[in-house]
Amino acid sequence: MASSFEKLASNINLSVIGKAEELKKRIFFVLGALLVYRLGTYIPLPGVDTKVVSEILKQQDGGLLAVFNMFSGGALHRMTIFALNVMPYITVSIVVQLLSVMYPPLNQLRKEGGEAGRRKIQQMTRVGTVFMAGIQGFGIAQFLQSMNVGGQMAVINHGMFFIITTVSSLIGGTLFLMWLGEQITQRGIGNGISLIIFAGIVAGLPSAIGQLFELGRTGSLSTPFIILICILISALVYFIVFMERAYRRVVVQYPKRVVGNKQYQGESTYLPLKLNVAGVLPPIFASSLLLFPTTLIGFGGAEQGAEGILQTIAFYVAHGKPLYIGLYVALIVFFCFFYMNNVFNPQETSDNLKKNGGFIPGIRPGKNTQDYLQFIMNRVTVIGAAYIALVCVVPEILISQFNFPFYLGGTSLLIVVNVTIDTITQIQSHLIAHQYEGLLKKQGNMRGGRRKR
Repeated sequence: MASSFEKLASNINLSVIGKAEELKKRIFFVLGALLVYRLGTYIPLPGVDTKVVSEILKQQDGGLLAVFNMFSGGALHRMTIFALNVMPYITVSIVVQLLSVMYPPLNQLRKEGGEAGRRKIQQMTRVGTVFMAGIQGFGIAQFLQSMNVGGQMAVINHGMFFIITTVSSLIGGTLFLMWLGEQITQRGIGNGISLIIFAGIVAGLPSAIGQLFELGRTGSLSTPFIILICILISALVYFIVFMERAYRRVVVQYPKRVVGNKQYQGESTYLPLKLNVAGVLPPIFASSLLLFPTTLIGFGGAEQGAEGILQTIAFYVAHGKPLYIGLYVALIVFFCFFYMNNVFNPQETSDNLKKNGGFIPGIRPGKNTQDYLQFIMNRVTVIGAAYIALVCVVPEILISQFNFPFYLGGTSLLIVVNVTIDTITQIQSHLIAHQYEGLLKKQGNMRGGRRKR
Protein backbone atom coordinates (compact mmCIF):
# COMPACT_ATOMS: atom_id res chain seq x y z
CA MET A 1 0.00 0.00 0.00
CA ALA A 2 2.81 2.40 0.93
CA SER A 3 4.75 1.66 -2.29
CA SER A 4 1.69 2.28 -4.47
CA PHE A 5 1.08 5.53 -2.62
CA GLU A 6 4.66 6.68 -3.33
CA LYS A 7 4.34 5.74 -7.00
CA LEU A 8 1.09 7.65 -7.28
CA ALA A 9 2.63 10.68 -5.58
CA SER A 10 5.58 10.67 -7.95
CA ASN A 11 3.30 10.50 -11.01
CA ILE A 12 1.05 13.42 -10.02
CA ASN A 13 0.21 15.69 -12.94
CA LEU A 14 -0.86 19.22 -12.07
CA SER A 15 -3.27 19.12 -15.01
CA VAL A 16 -5.44 16.95 -12.76
CA ILE A 17 -6.29 20.15 -10.84
CA GLY A 18 -8.72 21.00 -13.64
CA LYS A 19 -10.71 17.87 -12.80
CA ALA A 20 -10.53 18.21 -9.00
CA GLU A 21 -13.48 20.52 -8.35
CA GLU A 22 -13.06 20.64 -4.58
CA LEU A 23 -9.39 21.57 -4.91
CA LYS A 24 -10.17 24.28 -7.48
CA LYS A 25 -12.71 25.83 -5.12
CA ARG A 26 -10.17 25.88 -2.33
CA ILE A 27 -7.46 27.46 -4.50
CA PHE A 28 -9.83 30.13 -5.85
CA PHE A 29 -10.97 30.88 -2.30
CA VAL A 30 -7.37 31.42 -1.19
CA LEU A 31 -6.64 33.68 -4.16
CA GLY A 32 -9.81 35.69 -3.52
CA ALA A 33 -9.03 36.05 0.19
CA LEU A 34 -5.47 37.21 -0.51
CA LEU A 35 -6.79 39.69 -3.08
CA VAL A 36 -9.10 41.15 -0.42
CA TYR A 37 -6.13 41.38 1.93
CA ARG A 38 -4.01 43.22 -0.65
CA LEU A 39 -6.82 45.67 -1.38
CA GLY A 40 -7.08 46.40 2.35
CA THR A 41 -3.39 47.33 2.51
CA TYR A 42 -4.24 50.39 0.36
CA ILE A 43 -7.15 51.73 2.48
CA PRO A 44 -5.61 54.58 4.54
CA LEU A 45 -6.48 55.41 8.12
CA PRO A 46 -8.93 58.32 8.41
CA GLY A 47 -7.43 61.74 9.04
CA VAL A 48 -3.84 60.81 8.10
CA ASP A 49 -1.68 62.48 5.44
CA THR A 50 -0.09 59.33 3.98
CA LYS A 51 2.53 61.29 1.98
CA VAL A 52 3.99 62.82 5.15
CA VAL A 53 3.94 59.44 6.93
CA SER A 54 5.65 57.69 4.01
CA GLU A 55 8.34 60.38 3.84
CA ILE A 56 9.14 60.08 7.56
CA LEU A 57 9.13 56.28 7.59
CA LYS A 58 11.47 56.17 4.58
CA GLN A 59 14.01 58.12 6.62
CA GLN A 60 13.86 55.36 9.29
CA ASP A 61 13.93 52.52 6.77
CA GLY A 62 16.13 49.52 7.56
CA GLY A 63 15.30 49.37 11.27
CA LEU A 64 12.54 47.75 13.28
CA LEU A 65 9.89 49.57 11.23
CA ALA A 66 11.23 47.83 8.12
CA VAL A 67 10.47 44.45 9.70
CA PHE A 68 6.97 45.56 10.63
CA ASN A 69 6.45 46.96 7.13
CA MET A 70 7.67 43.73 5.53
CA PHE A 71 5.23 41.57 7.52
CA SER A 72 2.38 43.99 6.80
CA GLY A 73 2.98 43.97 3.04
CA GLY A 74 3.80 47.70 2.92
CA ALA A 75 0.65 48.64 4.86
CA LEU A 76 2.69 50.37 7.58
CA HIS A 77 4.43 52.76 5.19
CA ARG A 78 1.06 53.56 3.64
CA MET A 79 -0.45 53.71 7.17
CA THR A 80 -3.57 51.74 6.26
CA ILE A 81 -6.16 49.87 8.29
CA PHE A 82 -3.99 46.71 8.02
CA ALA A 83 -0.87 48.44 9.38
CA LEU A 84 -0.69 46.05 12.37
CA ASN A 85 -1.31 43.02 10.16
CA VAL A 86 -1.58 39.80 12.24
CA MET A 87 1.33 40.63 14.56
CA PRO A 88 -0.92 41.23 17.63
CA TYR A 89 -2.59 37.85 17.05
CA ILE A 90 0.79 36.10 16.76
CA THR A 91 2.13 37.81 19.91
CA VAL A 92 -0.94 36.80 21.94
CA SER A 93 -0.78 33.26 20.54
CA ILE A 94 2.77 32.98 21.88
CA VAL A 95 1.73 34.21 25.31
CA VAL A 96 -1.26 31.83 25.46
CA GLN A 97 0.87 28.86 24.38
CA LEU A 98 3.48 29.68 27.02
CA LEU A 99 0.79 30.02 29.68
CA SER A 100 -0.80 26.73 28.60
CA VAL A 101 2.47 25.02 29.51
CA MET A 102 3.32 26.93 32.72
CA TYR A 103 -0.18 27.49 34.17
CA PRO A 104 -1.63 24.12 35.35
CA PRO A 105 -5.39 24.84 34.89
CA LEU A 106 -4.81 26.09 31.35
CA ASN A 107 -2.50 23.15 30.64
CA GLN A 108 -5.19 20.73 31.83
CA LEU A 109 -7.77 22.50 29.66
CA ARG A 110 -5.49 22.17 26.62
CA LYS A 111 -4.78 18.47 27.19
CA GLU A 112 -8.12 17.17 28.49
CA GLY A 113 -10.64 19.74 27.31
CA GLY A 114 -10.97 18.31 23.81
CA GLU A 115 -12.78 20.44 21.24
CA ALA A 116 -14.49 22.56 23.92
CA GLY A 117 -11.13 23.29 25.56
CA ARG A 118 -9.58 24.21 22.22
CA ARG A 119 -12.41 26.66 21.58
CA LYS A 120 -11.97 28.28 25.00
CA ILE A 121 -8.24 28.76 24.39
CA GLN A 122 -8.99 30.16 20.94
CA GLN A 123 -11.50 32.57 22.48
CA MET A 124 -8.86 33.72 25.00
CA THR A 125 -6.48 34.34 22.12
CA ARG A 126 -9.06 36.43 20.27
CA VAL A 127 -9.85 38.55 23.34
CA GLY A 128 -6.15 39.02 23.99
CA THR A 129 -5.67 40.07 20.37
CA VAL A 130 -8.18 42.89 20.84
CA PHE A 131 -6.24 44.22 23.85
CA MET A 132 -2.85 43.83 22.15
CA ALA A 133 -4.05 45.53 18.97
CA GLY A 134 -5.55 48.31 21.11
CA ILE A 135 -2.23 48.93 22.87
CA GLN A 136 -0.23 48.93 19.63
CA GLY A 137 -2.91 51.00 17.90
CA PHE A 138 -2.78 53.62 20.65
CA GLY A 139 1.01 53.76 20.27
CA ILE A 140 0.66 54.29 16.51
CA ALA A 141 -1.96 57.02 17.04
CA GLN A 142 0.31 58.88 19.44
CA PHE A 143 3.23 58.38 17.08
CA LEU A 144 1.26 59.82 14.15
CA GLN A 145 0.25 62.90 16.12
CA SER A 146 3.91 63.70 16.81
CA MET A 147 5.05 63.32 13.18
CA ASN A 148 5.77 66.31 10.94
CA VAL A 149 7.93 67.19 7.95
CA GLY A 150 8.93 70.80 7.54
CA GLY A 151 6.07 71.91 9.75
CA GLN A 152 3.52 69.79 7.86
CA MET A 153 1.76 67.47 10.29
CA ALA A 154 0.94 63.85 9.47
CA VAL A 155 -2.45 64.14 11.24
CA ILE A 156 -5.00 66.59 9.90
CA ASN A 157 -6.99 67.02 13.15
CA HIS A 158 -5.38 66.13 16.47
CA GLY A 159 -7.35 65.06 19.50
CA MET A 160 -9.21 62.23 21.19
CA PHE A 161 -11.52 61.65 18.21
CA PHE A 162 -8.51 60.86 15.99
CA ILE A 163 -7.10 58.45 18.59
CA ILE A 164 -10.43 56.63 18.93
CA THR A 165 -10.95 56.29 15.16
CA THR A 166 -7.34 55.17 14.59
CA VAL A 167 -7.36 52.58 17.37
CA SER A 168 -10.79 51.27 16.27
CA SER A 169 -9.67 51.02 12.63
CA LEU A 170 -6.47 49.17 13.50
CA ILE A 171 -8.25 46.77 15.86
CA GLY A 172 -10.89 46.10 13.21
CA GLY A 173 -8.21 45.50 10.56
CA THR A 174 -6.35 43.02 12.76
CA LEU A 175 -9.52 41.13 13.73
CA PHE A 176 -10.60 40.97 10.09
CA LEU A 177 -7.23 39.49 9.07
CA MET A 178 -7.42 37.03 11.97
CA TRP A 179 -10.86 35.92 10.78
CA LEU A 180 -9.67 35.82 7.16
CA GLY A 181 -6.73 33.62 8.13
CA GLU A 182 -9.04 31.19 9.93
CA GLN A 183 -11.30 31.03 6.87
CA ILE A 184 -8.32 30.30 4.60
CA THR A 185 -7.21 27.48 6.91
CA GLN A 186 -10.69 25.91 7.02
CA ARG A 187 -11.92 26.49 3.47
CA GLY A 188 -8.70 26.92 1.51
CA ILE A 189 -5.22 25.43 1.23
CA GLY A 190 -2.44 25.87 3.78
CA ASN A 191 -2.19 27.86 7.00
CA GLY A 192 -4.14 31.10 6.66
CA ILE A 193 -2.00 33.29 8.95
CA SER A 194 1.23 32.12 7.27
CA LEU A 195 -0.26 32.75 3.82
CA ILE A 196 -1.23 36.32 4.77
CA ILE A 197 2.34 37.05 5.90
CA PHE A 198 3.62 35.24 2.78
CA ALA A 199 1.46 37.44 0.53
CA GLY A 200 2.77 40.59 2.20
CA ILE A 201 6.40 39.56 1.69
CA VAL A 202 5.93 38.41 -1.92
CA ALA A 203 4.21 41.70 -2.76
CA GLY A 204 7.38 43.56 -1.76
CA LEU A 205 9.87 41.29 -3.55
CA PRO A 206 9.63 42.98 -7.01
CA SER A 207 10.37 46.42 -5.57
CA ALA A 208 13.21 44.95 -3.47
CA ILE A 209 14.79 43.40 -6.57
CA GLY A 210 14.33 46.71 -8.41
CA GLN A 211 15.95 48.54 -5.50
CA LEU A 212 18.91 46.14 -5.62
CA PHE A 213 19.54 46.83 -9.30
CA GLU A 214 19.01 50.54 -8.72
CA LEU A 215 21.85 50.45 -6.19
CA GLY A 216 23.97 48.89 -8.90
CA ARG A 217 22.97 51.52 -11.45
CA THR A 218 23.86 54.39 -9.14
CA GLY A 219 27.20 52.79 -8.24
CA SER A 220 26.38 52.09 -4.59
CA LEU A 221 26.93 48.38 -5.27
CA SER A 222 29.30 46.97 -7.87
CA THR A 223 28.09 44.56 -10.55
CA PRO A 224 30.19 41.61 -9.27
CA PHE A 225 28.77 42.19 -5.78
CA ILE A 226 25.19 42.14 -7.12
CA ILE A 227 25.94 38.89 -8.98
CA LEU A 228 27.38 37.47 -5.76
CA ILE A 229 24.21 38.48 -3.86
CA CYS A 230 22.02 36.74 -6.48
CA ILE A 231 24.16 33.59 -6.22
CA LEU A 232 23.97 33.68 -2.41
CA ILE A 233 20.18 34.12 -2.48
CA SER A 234 19.81 31.18 -4.90
CA ALA A 235 22.09 29.03 -2.74
CA LEU A 236 20.13 30.07 0.35
CA VAL A 237 16.82 29.08 -1.26
CA TYR A 238 18.30 25.69 -2.27
CA PHE A 239 19.66 25.20 1.26
CA ILE A 240 16.27 26.04 2.82
CA VAL A 241 14.46 23.58 0.52
CA PHE A 242 17.03 20.87 1.29
CA MET A 243 16.76 21.35 5.06
CA GLU A 244 12.96 21.56 5.04
CA ARG A 245 12.76 18.22 3.24
CA ALA A 246 15.29 16.56 5.58
CA TYR A 247 14.22 13.80 7.97
CA ARG A 248 15.90 11.63 10.57
CA ARG A 249 14.78 8.06 9.89
CA VAL A 250 14.34 5.87 12.95
CA VAL A 251 14.09 2.19 11.96
CA VAL A 252 11.01 0.38 13.29
CA GLN A 253 10.72 -3.42 13.11
CA TYR A 254 7.45 -5.37 13.17
CA PRO A 255 7.51 -9.11 14.07
CA LYS A 256 5.87 -11.95 12.20
CA ARG A 257 2.09 -12.07 12.52
CA VAL A 258 -0.42 -14.89 12.11
CA VAL A 259 -3.88 -13.79 10.91
CA GLY A 260 -6.23 -16.77 10.52
CA ASN A 261 -4.42 -19.40 8.49
CA LYS A 262 -1.98 -16.92 6.97
CA GLN A 263 1.42 -15.97 8.31
CA TYR A 264 2.79 -12.51 7.48
CA GLN A 265 6.53 -11.94 7.47
CA GLY A 266 7.92 -9.27 9.76
CA GLU A 267 8.55 -6.00 7.96
CA SER A 268 10.93 -3.13 8.58
CA THR A 269 9.87 0.47 8.15
CA TYR A 270 11.00 3.81 9.53
CA LEU A 271 9.66 6.63 11.63
CA PRO A 272 10.39 9.99 9.89
CA LEU A 273 11.38 12.75 12.34
CA LYS A 274 11.40 16.10 10.59
CA LEU A 275 14.51 18.21 11.05
CA ASN A 276 12.53 21.44 11.35
CA VAL A 277 9.29 20.61 13.12
CA ALA A 278 8.40 24.22 13.90
CA GLY A 279 8.61 25.49 10.30
CA VAL A 280 8.47 29.29 9.99
CA LEU A 281 6.99 29.87 13.45
CA PRO A 282 10.26 30.46 15.43
CA PRO A 283 11.48 33.44 13.34
CA ILE A 284 7.95 34.89 13.15
CA PHE A 285 7.45 34.51 16.90
CA ALA A 286 10.93 35.89 17.64
CA SER A 287 10.43 38.89 15.35
CA SER A 288 7.01 39.53 16.83
CA LEU A 289 8.29 39.53 20.42
CA LEU A 290 11.24 41.76 19.54
CA LEU A 291 9.00 44.11 17.58
CA PHE A 292 6.53 44.80 20.37
CA PRO A 293 8.88 46.39 22.95
CA THR A 294 11.15 48.02 20.37
CA THR A 295 8.15 49.51 18.58
CA LEU A 296 6.94 51.05 21.83
CA ILE A 297 10.46 52.36 22.44
CA GLY A 298 10.57 53.81 18.94
CA PHE A 299 7.17 55.48 19.38
CA GLY A 300 8.25 56.87 22.75
CA GLY A 301 11.51 58.09 21.32
CA ALA A 302 9.66 60.07 18.65
CA GLU A 303 7.94 62.22 21.27
CA GLN A 304 9.56 65.29 22.71
CA GLY A 305 11.46 64.68 25.94
CA ALA A 306 11.56 60.89 25.50
CA GLU A 307 15.33 60.53 25.70
CA GLY A 308 17.96 58.87 27.83
CA ILE A 309 17.32 55.23 28.64
CA LEU A 310 14.71 54.68 25.92
CA GLN A 311 17.04 55.91 23.19
CA THR A 312 19.89 53.81 24.59
CA ILE A 313 17.75 50.65 24.54
CA ALA A 314 16.47 51.49 21.05
CA PHE A 315 20.07 51.88 19.88
CA TYR A 316 21.26 48.52 21.22
CA VAL A 317 18.26 46.50 20.00
CA ALA A 318 18.41 47.96 16.47
CA HIS A 319 18.91 45.60 13.52
CA GLY A 320 22.46 44.35 13.10
CA LYS A 321 23.44 45.19 16.68
CA PRO A 322 24.98 42.35 18.77
CA LEU A 323 22.24 42.51 21.43
CA TYR A 324 19.47 42.25 18.84
CA ILE A 325 21.17 39.32 17.08
CA GLY A 326 21.80 37.57 20.41
CA LEU A 327 18.16 37.94 21.49
CA TYR A 328 16.96 36.89 18.04
CA VAL A 329 19.03 33.67 18.09
CA ALA A 330 18.01 32.88 21.67
CA LEU A 331 14.31 33.30 20.89
CA ILE A 332 14.58 31.20 17.72
CA VAL A 333 16.24 28.34 19.62
CA PHE A 334 13.70 28.62 22.46
CA PHE A 335 10.68 28.48 20.14
CA CYS A 336 12.15 25.58 18.14
CA PHE A 337 12.35 23.45 21.29
CA PHE A 338 9.09 24.82 22.68
CA TYR A 339 7.15 23.95 19.52
CA MET A 340 8.85 20.55 19.23
CA ASN A 341 7.81 19.62 22.78
CA ASN A 342 4.24 20.72 22.06
CA VAL A 343 3.92 18.88 18.74
CA PHE A 344 5.93 15.70 19.32
CA ASN A 345 4.87 13.41 22.17
CA PRO A 346 7.44 10.60 22.62
CA GLN A 347 5.29 8.76 25.18
CA GLU A 348 2.32 8.62 22.81
CA THR A 349 4.53 7.51 19.91
CA SER A 350 6.13 4.82 22.07
CA ASP A 351 2.71 3.55 23.22
CA ASN A 352 1.43 3.40 19.62
CA LEU A 353 4.46 1.39 18.53
CA LYS A 354 3.97 -1.01 21.45
CA LYS A 355 0.25 -1.48 20.71
CA ASN A 356 0.98 -2.33 17.06
CA GLY A 357 3.81 -4.70 17.96
CA GLY A 358 6.52 -2.42 16.60
CA PHE A 359 9.89 -1.83 18.23
CA ILE A 360 13.14 -0.02 17.54
CA PRO A 361 15.98 -2.55 17.11
CA GLY A 362 18.23 -2.57 20.16
CA ILE A 363 15.81 -0.49 22.28
CA ARG A 364 13.39 -1.96 24.81
CA PRO A 365 9.70 -1.04 24.29
CA GLY A 366 8.11 1.36 26.74
CA LYS A 367 10.11 3.88 28.79
CA ASN A 368 13.39 3.14 27.00
CA THR A 369 11.81 3.79 23.61
CA GLN A 370 10.27 7.01 24.91
CA ASP A 371 13.64 8.24 26.23
CA TYR A 372 15.38 7.25 22.99
CA LEU A 373 12.85 9.14 20.82
CA GLN A 374 13.13 12.21 23.07
CA PHE A 375 16.93 12.02 22.82
CA ILE A 376 16.80 11.78 19.02
CA MET A 377 14.31 14.67 18.75
CA ASN A 378 16.46 16.88 20.98
CA ARG A 379 19.50 16.26 18.79
CA VAL A 380 17.50 16.82 15.61
CA THR A 381 16.00 20.04 16.98
CA VAL A 382 19.49 21.36 17.80
CA ILE A 383 20.39 21.02 14.12
CA GLY A 384 17.05 22.51 13.05
CA ALA A 385 17.40 25.48 15.40
CA ALA A 386 20.98 26.10 14.25
CA TYR A 387 19.82 25.99 10.62
CA ILE A 388 17.00 28.52 11.19
CA ALA A 389 19.27 30.82 13.21
CA LEU A 390 21.94 30.68 10.50
CA VAL A 391 19.48 31.40 7.69
CA CYS A 392 17.91 34.34 9.57
CA VAL A 393 20.97 35.92 11.18
CA VAL A 394 23.65 35.83 8.45
CA PRO A 395 21.55 37.85 5.94
CA GLU A 396 20.60 40.13 8.85
CA ILE A 397 24.27 40.98 9.34
CA LEU A 398 24.77 41.48 5.59
CA ILE A 399 21.77 43.81 5.47
CA SER A 400 23.14 45.96 8.29
CA GLN A 401 26.65 46.04 6.80
CA PHE A 402 25.93 46.44 3.07
CA ASN A 403 22.42 47.95 3.17
CA PHE A 404 20.87 45.77 0.49
CA PRO A 405 17.04 45.44 0.45
CA PHE A 406 15.55 43.99 3.62
CA TYR A 407 13.01 41.90 1.68
CA LEU A 408 15.90 39.74 0.47
CA GLY A 409 16.79 38.75 4.03
CA GLY A 410 16.86 35.22 5.43
CA THR A 411 13.65 35.55 7.46
CA SER A 412 11.60 36.61 4.45
CA LEU A 413 13.11 33.91 2.21
CA LEU A 414 12.56 31.27 4.91
CA ILE A 415 8.88 32.23 5.22
CA VAL A 416 8.34 32.35 1.45
CA VAL A 417 10.04 29.01 0.75
CA ASN A 418 8.51 27.23 3.74
CA VAL A 419 4.95 28.38 3.06
CA THR A 420 5.36 27.49 -0.63
CA ILE A 421 6.54 23.97 0.24
CA ASP A 422 3.70 23.50 2.74
CA THR A 423 1.07 24.73 0.27
CA ILE A 424 2.38 22.56 -2.57
CA THR A 425 2.45 19.54 -0.24
CA GLN A 426 -1.20 20.09 0.70
CA ILE A 427 -2.15 20.51 -2.96
CA GLN A 428 -0.41 17.20 -3.74
CA SER A 429 -2.31 15.53 -0.89
CA HIS A 430 -5.63 16.74 -2.33
CA LEU A 431 -4.61 15.52 -5.80
CA ILE A 432 -3.65 12.11 -4.44
CA ALA A 433 -6.99 11.84 -2.63
CA HIS A 434 -8.79 12.88 -5.83
CA GLN A 435 -6.93 10.27 -7.90
CA TYR A 436 -7.67 7.56 -5.34
CA GLU A 437 -11.35 8.48 -5.42
CA GLY A 438 -11.26 8.16 -9.21
CA LEU A 439 -9.59 4.74 -8.99
CA LEU A 440 -12.13 3.50 -6.44
CA LYS A 441 -15.02 4.68 -8.62
CA LYS A 442 -13.55 2.89 -11.65
CA GLN A 443 -13.10 -0.32 -9.66
CA GLY A 444 -16.66 -0.02 -8.38
CA ASN A 445 -18.02 0.47 -11.91
CA MET A 446 -16.00 -2.49 -13.22
CA ARG A 447 -17.27 -4.75 -10.46
CA GLY A 448 -20.81 -3.56 -11.02
CA GLY A 449 -20.51 -4.30 -14.74
CA ARG A 450 -19.20 -7.81 -14.09
CA ARG A 451 -22.06 -8.58 -11.72
CA LYS A 452 -24.59 -7.45 -14.30
CA ARG A 453 -23.06 -9.81 -16.84
